[in-house]
Formats: sequence, structure tokens, C-alpha cells
Amino acid sequence: MTPLDPACGYSDGDVDTNDTTTPSLETLADNRFSRRQTIMGGAKATGMALMGTAMLTACDDDDTGSDAGIIVNAGTNAATSAGRVVTLTGTVVAGSASSTTWTQTDGPDVELTLDGTTATFLAPAVEEATDLEFTFAATTSDGTEREAVTYVRVSPAVLGFTAVEHSLADTVVVPTGYSVTVMTRLGDPLTAATSAYANDGTDTDFANRIGDHADALHYFGLSAAGAPDDMANTRGLMVQNHENITEEYLHPAGPTTIGGARPLDEVRKEIECHGVSVAEYVDSGNRTWSYVQDSSFNRRITPNTPMTLSGPAAGSAWMRTAYSANGTSGRGTINNCANGISAWHTNLTCEENWAGYFRRDSGDDANRTPAQLTSLQRYGVRSTSGNYRWSSASTTDTTITRWNATIMGADATEDFRNEPFQFGWVVEIDPYDPTSTPRKRTALGRFGHEGAFVRAVAGQPVGAYMGDDSRGEYLYKYVSNANWNAGDADNADRLAVGDKYLDHGTLYVARFNADGTGEWLPLVFGQVPPRPASGSYPAYTFADQADILINPRLAADALGATPMDRPEWTAGNPVTGEIYLTLTNSNNSNRPVDGTNAANPRSYWNAGNPNGHIVRLREDGDTTAARTFAWDIYMFGADTLDCDTAFEQTNINISDLDTSNDFSSPDGAYFSRESAVSGQFNPVFWIQTDDGAMTDVTNCMMLAAMPGTVGDGNAFTVTNTDGAQTTTQGTHVGALATPASLRRFLVGPVECEITGVDMTPDGRTLFVGIQHPGERGDAGNVTSHWPESQTNASATSRPRSAVVAITKDDGGVIAL
Repeated sequence: MTPLDPACGYSDGDVDTNDTTTPSLETLADNRFSRRQTIMGGAKATGMALMGTAMLTACDDDDTGSDAGIIVNAGTNAATSAGRVVTLTGTVVAGSASSTTWTQTDGPDVELTLDGTTATFLAPAVEEATDLEFTFAATTSDGTEREAVTYVRVSPAVLGFTAVEHSLADTVVVPTGYSVTVMTRLGDPLTAATSAYANDGTDTDFANRIGDHADALHYFGLSAAGAPDDMANTRGLMVQNHENITEEYLHPAGPTTIGGARPLDEVRKEIECHGVSVAEYVDSGNRTWSYVQDSSFNRRITPNTPMTLSGPAAGSAWMRTAYSANGTSGRGTINNCANGISAWHTNLTCEENWAGYFRRDSGDDANRTPAQLTSLQRYGVRSTSGNYRWSSASTTDTTITRWNATIMGADATEDFRNEPFQFGWVVEIDPYDPTSTPRKRTALGRFGHEGAFVRAVAGQPVGAYMGDDSRGEYLYKYVSNANWNAGDADNADRLAVGDKYLDHGTLYVARFNADGTGEWLPLVFGQVPPRPASGSYPAYTFADQADILINPRLAADALGATPMDRPEWTAGNPVTGEIYLTLTNSNNSNRPVDGTNAANPRSYWNAGNPNGHIVRLREDGDTTAARTFAWDIYMFGADTLDCDTAFEQTNINISDLDTSNDFSSPDGAYFSRESAVSGQFNPVFWIQTDDGAMTDVTNCMMLAAMPGTVGDGNAFTVTNTDGAQTTTQGTHVGALATPASLRRFLVGPVECEITGVDMTPDGRTLFVGIQHPGERGDAGNVTSHWPESQTNASATSRPRSAVVAITKDDGGVIAL
């Protein structure tokens, strides 16, 4: 049907068949009224069914040009949800146009990308359904312009991908419509002069290569001038932890020992593979990512990198060594697990299972003071060889010999008896300054730091929430003395800002009460009583504040904090301020059926709590300085294929998971950036797993969730049994999971752990860490060939930890 102008005897659908008194769109246009007023008013209910077309032709006697009959169409009105890509298509239905264009004429501002008669945009974040108005205009050769209007209704964000199934494949599996790009891998060179990685065990010089065991990561945006830029989506620095090593793959035939000693070259390689890397990432267009090998920003921070000790414990007698007689400096960082990001653009890397790296010979106990011996035992510095037996290498090089903490000299300045006390800290790094010296922030306490989520709200103290990753350990919070001043965010001396907020404050430990409330107990000298004798530990009296910060586990014991099931990552909801804590798992010796508590309520299969859970809390008054909080259990992990009885479904699969969203051993936790559509109103929460309980049916995974708030569920009583004994435990459970609120987004390759996650500020690229694929293999029995297997099914290479960049094929926001 050929549209004609109504004045010439044809109506384009604007006919009087509706008996309401609402004026038609064309009548409004003729009267210079807003079309949007009608769409938002009486016609709102049918607005999305209307055609966004205005077929305006002139048929008066004065319009005799060849283009006088031009008619344009803006397409059908549409509906979508936040974060999705929308394409508008205009049409010149009749006549000829010399130019066309699209403009937005109403609604929340979006950025239009024009291409001829089409325009695309990203649907903005909205709290409720909101209409956007767009105008398509065509201009004829004689200057006549015709316009047509269309509307797009945007609803609040929802998860918009099909859940990934369980997978045992040796690839990173993502939803249909997404792509995976492998970025920096173990051994990749970070200087122009460093050779390509052979990946056959012969490579050296890891002080200039990406380290092993990719863990927590963060993308720090870079402006074109190389300055910090929180909104830079195409250039940035990837700062990544390297927690550990798979030593079997680092050497030609695995690690060796000669005459009871490790070869020095092997030891140096293994040490340098630990620590942190900084690598520049760039997008060459349309989210095509690569890294810059010769960037001036690239850096490796290893266990040998000079460090400054900062805060109340710096200079303590506990910190004095042959390297630092006054106890104010040290070397390196190790076993770096999760992280924290400051509001002033620095990276906080966290030292986790550092204790096992140190050797203490069997006679060392007898030479220790009772206080030091208690501390060493409580923190697990007990090995007579140390991880990988580094100190056995024949050398006088103190970067090697310091891993032997046995007392050998006349005092602490003649040996490395105190070297273990220099580890277990949060380390602040300025990623933008490769020449800066990292600082160990002792005010945040010494333990098995998993992460340090930083919350900075104007006018409130800076808060840092930290899990101690060991079974039966605690959740801590640090609160600065100074209130956050947003003007400090752009201070060029970023580590000096850290001095202000991270060196002066109070460390607290959490007690979770059975009634769904909790309290923060201050770890302050004079307020912490002596720790009573317990088991093999004698009574312990604290000497000063430095003593408490060096030994917060002992102080938390003394105050009666709540032992948790492996407190791991902390993450904060950018909208509600609520804090999420992953509790990876526990075993039967630490969590028997008669040893549960409200915040750690499950014990089953004679295995304790093998699938783990996630606790969340909300500070009273929504302030970091609060001394009390409310809490519940957001989600319980469960292997739904093993919950095949009514009892198990009720008391193990408490969150009502199914095969589209079941998981075990939550570890990594992250909320989408608040600058992204996925980080606003109801932010997407990401959960990563480090599992051994479900690995018979699936590799480790990452899930996307849209959580509610603390208290959105109910009180619940768990029945626990080990076959011989049955007990009950009251707790507080969040709203049950549904496929709409939780679904599996990614499954990793064979024998890996999924850990480390961040995104570009626009949320359109997601970076994920893949750690230790093929970890149970060795040089003679390679069990994974990832990342080569990602694109080559016939791959034969040794596996490598790596970062991947995940993008949506249509350019939309990840997960939406």
C-alpha cells in the first residue's frame, strides 16, 4: 500500500476509529505539541504497538520539486532492557533524500552511533520502565526536511544470557553470543628485550615475564596521556596477582634435587614466578584486545622487590632482620591471592598462605621466646623444609637464605628469624608509577589475607573488609581515623594518600550473633584481654599495639570472634553498601555436626561444609564506622545432583539451586562497576569457584547473580547429621535462588580455578583469571593444554594460567 498525505485523501493509520478523546499524534504535531506527552499519557498502554512512522508529504501547488513526495519511516516502536544494544533503522519510503540523520529527542541521554539510515545505542540503566524518543530526519536536495519519530521503552536490567551447562571440556565455555580472547599468560614477556615464552621448562628471567597462577586482577584505566582515568574503556593497566606456581611445568622434567639441595636456578625461577604483574592492555577497536609487550608501565613485583613497612608495626622488634636492622623495610610479597582497590587509584595486594614458605629447623622451638613460639604455631610457621625447599639451595644470597627462619645469629639483625613476621600483610602498589616502592600497611593486620574490599564514602571513614582464608578464622574490618575526602582521589602522590587513610585507624574483628545481628570488636591495646591457654597454646598477653597487629588471630581468639568456614573474598554492593563474604568450605574436624553456629550452620556427609556459602552484612546506619550490623546467608552452595533425597534437598540445597545455577566452594566475589549499566540500581554480582567437591561433573565456574538485600528471606532451622548424631542449627537465609536471579555464566578448563574478575568502566569487556589449569598433571602427563586448547582441539602444549577478555558479540553489556 502506498502511503499518501492525509490532505490528499489518504490517512496513514491516523484515522478516527478510536472513540477516546485523546488527540491523535498528527493532530498534536500540527499543533506543535509533544508526541511524548501522548505516549506517556493516555496512549502509554499501547505506545509500544504503534508504528514510529510519519509519512509527511506535501501536495500543495507550491511544492513541485522532484523530491516533493518524500516519505520517511522511523520503524516500529520497541521495548528492551538496560544494557542491551538497540538498533534504529530509518527508511525513506518514497522520494529521494540527499541526507539522513537520527537524533534523540527525549528520555535519558544515550550515545548514538550513526551509520547511514541506522543508529545504534546502549540502553541506559533505569530504575523503572522509561521511554526514549528518537527522530529520524531526511533532507531533500532542495532543503525540504521530513521527520519521523519512534520510541524505545527501556526496562530495568535483567540477566540476559542462557545459562552455561556443566562442562568438563578443556576450554573456557561462555554463553552463546559471547567471545573469549586469551590475554596475558604465564611467561609472556613484559619488555621488548625479553624473548617469547618457549613453554618447555627452559625459560628464565621471570622478573620480566608474567608470573604463574593468575589470581585477583584489576583494570586501571589510562588516558591518552597516561594518567589515571576511571572512565577509560580502551586503554588500561591490568594488575594481577600470582598466587603460587605449578612447579612441575616450570622445569623441563619437573623440579629436581641434587644431593638434598634444590638447584639455585630452579629456585630463582620459582621465586620470581610469584608476586604481582602490571601489563598495559589496549583495545584496537570494537573490543579487540591485546597487551603491549614494551609498555613503559609494565612491571613485575616479585618476592625480591624492595618494600617499605608502614603503620604501627613498622620498626617493631618483631620486624627486625639482617636485611632491615630497624624493622622498617623488607623484600617482596608472596602468595598474593585476592585484592582491594583504593579510591585513590592504588592496588592492594593481599598475602595469603605465606606461612608455609618458611623453614624452621627442629631445634628452633627451644630458642624462641614464648610469645614468638605461640605466634609461629598459631600462624602455621612449622615446616622443617618450607614450600619447594628454596632455602636448601647452596648459596649465600640472602634472597634465598631468608626463607630459612631458624635462629642462627646472636640477635635478630644477624639472621632471618623474624622474616615470617614481615609477611601476611596488605601491600599497597601504585600501578601508574613503575618506580614507586610498595608499602606494607601494617595497620590492617597480619593474617592469611584473602582480599581487602575498600569502601570510601564522602564524609565517612575509609573501611576495608578482609577475610582470613583458613578454616575457623575470622572476618576483619579496618576503619580509618580520617574521613574520606573525595578530593584525595586525584592526588598525584597516591601512596601518600594511602599513608593518610591506611596507616592510622582501628582494626576490628566480627562476632555474628544468633539473632541475625553482629558486632565489630576492636583490636586495640588495652581493650583486648590476655588470650587464655587453649590446647597446645599457652596464655598470651599482648605487649603493645604492634603486638596485636602482628598477631590479630590471637587477639581475635581472646575477644571471642566467630570462627568462619574459610573466609575468602569480600565484595561490596555499590548501591546498598552491603558487604558479601564468600566462605569457601570447611571439613568435619573444623565443622562437625555439634560445632556449627548461626553464620556457619551446615555440617553434612561427615565432611563438614564441603560446598560452602556466602554471608552478607549491612552496617547499622550504612556507615563504615558502625560497630554493629545485620547479617544473613545470601546463598548456600550445593551439588544438586547429589541432593537426591528430601532431607538433602531441604538441609543441604537450602537455596533451592538447580543444574543451571548450582555451585560449590565460592571463592572470588565481585560486583559490576557502578559506572557500568550492570552496576546500577540492582548490580550484577559475580561468584567464582575453587572447588573439589563437584569436579566429577563440572570444572570450576563463574556465575552471575542479581541479589536482593539483607533480610529478604526468612529464619531457617538446619538439621545436620553425620549418621550417628543429629543436631539442629538456627540461621537466617536470604531469598531463594531462581534462574532469573542466579545462573552460570562461565565454566573453565580442566583442573583450573576461576579467580580474578574485573571489567572496563562501560561493562562491555569482562576480564577473568584462569588459574592453574591441569594442576594435577606433570611434564610427563600433561592433563590440560589450555589456553592453546581454547582454539586448537589438537593442542599438545603445557598449560598456562592466563587472563581472558570476554565480550558480547553485539557489543552489549556483559550478562545483560
